[in-house]
Amino acid sequence: MSEPMDDAFLARRASARAELDALPGNYAHDSAGRTVFFDAVYEEAKGDEAAVPWADLEPKDYLIEWLAKSADQVIGQGKSAIDVGCGLGDNAEAMAAHGYATTAFDVVVKAIDWAKKRFPATGVNYQVADLFALPDEWMQSFDLVHECYTLQALPPEMLHETSKAICGLVAPGGKLLIYTRARADGAEANGPPWPIEEQFLDLPKQFGLTKLSEQKLIVPRDVRNIPHHFSIWQRL
Repeated sequence: MSEPMDDAFLARRASARAELDALPGNYAHDSAGRTVFFDAVYEEAKGDEAAVPWADLEPKDYLIEWLAKSADQVIGQGKSAIDVGCGLGDNAEAMAAHGYATTAFDVVVKAIDWAKKRFPATGVNYQVADLFALPDEWMQSFDLVHECYTLQALPPEMLHETSKAICGLVAPGGKLLIYTRARADGAEANGPPWPIEEQFLDLPKQFGLTKLSEQKLIVPRDVRNIPHHFSIWQRL
């Protein structure tokens, strides 16, 4: 069972965040360097979920709302889903609970082992995989692809490559959900993370997807209000 996010948990999280800058690979501008950083986060956490700054220990609200409204969520319909960079597994478990045959992957072995430990009775197929070297059988194979914060976690010069890899998972007729921090064109981004410039929010069009809807959101975080963008795409 996961620990509730009480005051003690939040205090440990704040302390852990203060130490992230010193971890190897934090400012790397290539996938190998960023992988070193992600490995270091889970290694240094030593089993404390508070020390994994992107682990909310519950599914994202927007995902729960979309699943509740979506006609695709009928139990037993036999649709497939994949969670990109799944971390500790909460979003993947939500999709599985709504009837999707769900695969979830992360490049960090400890993240996958941890997710399996958190959800011992899971029906999710958790896999260790590199976004840039995915199995051929995954290409255009999923009815639902869920991407939360991966695009912003890798440097801007990799955005085109990262978007292409994620979009490549969407099956004909399938949908892609993207949730990311956003910023105005030309606004400085002292990442990580690197919020996506508005001019690049429509990159999935280059990879054969059609935008169905989008929302601009303001998400309060500590004393900040952070612009976010949620969009839904489909391979028609």
